[in-house]
Amino acid sequence: MTGLNRTILCAFLSALPFTSAAQDLDLNVSGGGDELRSALKNAMSMLALLDAEDPTPQALVAAAQADYARMLGALYDTGRFGPVISIKIDGNEAANISPFEAPAAIDQILVEVVPGPKFRFGRAEIAPLAQGTELPETFATGARAGTQPVQAATRAGITAWRQDGYAKARLSEQKIVADHPERELDVQLGLSPGPRLRFGDVVVTGSDSVRRTRIREIAGIPQGEVFDPDEIAGAERRLRQTGVFTSVAISEDKAPNPDGTLDLAIQVADQKPRRFGFGAEVSTQEGGKISAFWLHRNFFGGAERIRVEGAIGGIGTNENDIDYRLALTYGRPSTFTRDTEFYLTAEIEQLEEPAFKSTQAGVATGLLHRFSDTLSGSFEIGYRYVDTEDAFGDREFELLTASLGAIYDTREDLLNPTSGYYLAATGTPFLGLDDSESGFRLTSDARAYIGFGEDDRFVLAGRAQIGSVWGPSLSETVPDYLFYSGGGGTVRGQPYQSLGVTTASGDLTGGQSFAGLSAEFRAMVRDNIGIVGFYDAGWVSDESGFAGDSDWHGGAGLGLRYITGIGAIRVDIATPTTGDDAGQDYEIYIGIGQAF
Repeated sequence: MTGLNRTILCAFLSALPFTSAAQDLDLNVSGGGDELRSALKNAMSMLALLDAEDPTPQALVAAAQADYARMLGALYDTGRFGPVISIKIDGNEAANISPFEAPAAIDQILVEVVPGPKFRFGRAEIAPLAQGTELPETFATGARAGTQPVQAATRAGITAWRQDGYAKARLSEQKIVADHPERELDVQLGLSPGPRLRFGDVVVTGSDSVRRTRIREIAGIPQGEVFDPDEIAGAERRLRQTGVFTSVAISEDKAPNPDGTLDLAIQVADQKPRRFGFGAEVSTQEGGKISAFWLHRNFFGGAERIRVEGAIGGIGTNENDIDYRLALTYGRPSTFTRDTEFYLTAEIEQLEEPAFKSTQAGVATGLLHRFSDTLSGSFEIGYRYVDTEDAFGDREFELLTASLGAIYDTREDLLNPTSGYYLAATGTPFLGLDDSESGFRLTSDARAYIGFGEDDRFVLAGRAQIGSVWGPSLSETVPDYLFYSGGGGTVRGQPYQSLGVTTASGDLTGGQSFAGLSAEFRAMVRDNIGIVGFYDAGWVSDESGFAGDSDWHGGAGLGLRYITGIGAIRVDIATPTTGDDAGQDYEIYIGIGQAF
């Protein structure tokens, strides 16, 4: 036999032990129920390996030996501290098989688990604790024992010390004893708070485009003040919200300085500065709408944003009914305070609505302040010029405006919420110039979401909108300050802006008060496909404060949702539920994002 043939034969023979994998894996659990069995299966790496393509016997032996500890941990999590675990590979205990002497083939793996009795906490002690520490209720004498309550108690104790300024608090001692006759677990944990520290120097690395002074300013770490982990979390959030960085991480030095300060390091990675995007919507009544924007995230090197956006609407309708909009916005984060953004905006717009036509221009400047993760407020002053034609003739308006708004948002997912609330309100006093009348406009939008079923597969969503204008008469109110109902934003199934106020001449105009209600039932039928049933209603009156003559209409329909990373692609078909066309006509709406 030649040397080459011997080499090939040896290579072939050496590969034989790794070519045949297990055909059968059985898991036998003596009691414990489906929940325990599921926890054990999730802990077993052998199952994941068998799902992969052609696992080798050597890999299966190694996985089996690792699974003793993994399954033991799963049992400890459920409060069982006296288990017996056996993993046999073709009758041999896996723990006794050398990974270097794996069998040539594996036919059967038998896993047998005797969980043993459930334990309860005898002693459940942790000390010292910072004032106001809230320990989990699961870590208490008599409660069901498990490793997770112990870990949760440790985290709660350390977190409380850190929130009180003791940045280097740690677990310094633990004594855990299982009393098998009494089926009790005695746990004694000792914490070492360390010294109370203050914020020290802040070192910035990783960015070549944003000035380091601006990064520190946006982060807003209060140097010299008592350490607070919430300040670090807030700094990371503010830096991420600028949109300038692909990643943000703030780390603490391992050891404090002799003067009682703790230095921090901010590590950021630059995002590409420019971005553009587009969107599209279609409805049978309003036609098509396309929009696009261009954004520069770091225009002057201090995380300032410049955004240019435009939109064209009414596509596919009468060529004289095309809407145009062009806007320019400048924004600067962390101006005046670390949580306040300053902005300037200018825009021109042409509206060709069913009840009026207008050409307008405006400029505004304002501040947007974030009070917390869920509450923000804004203040804006501006100037508007409006040239309009409606049921009351050709007119011009000039207004000075001052808007005050607030948003409270607890939705867990802005693109596809399944729980939480969204509440928004804006009040706008306006001063008329050159014979234009003055007044006040108020709008609000409230939304609620309730998810139920496995993974919130089903969602009930509701929305309520109200608005009113006080001050000018109906004929002297700027047309786009009036309210209409009908179409995708109010009542689906009804023609766009079909409900308003009918003048003495028989022409349609908007009302001075509006209320709208919407309800949806959303159901996911696949991981990324959902169906929706909905009902909308709208109400409009001709006087301020929801008084005067009024009318209402409704619409209902079904929708399809395809969930993507940028939101739900939405297709709705709806019909009127009131009026002569109830159930006889229909409207189709296509867009990106949930209806609300």
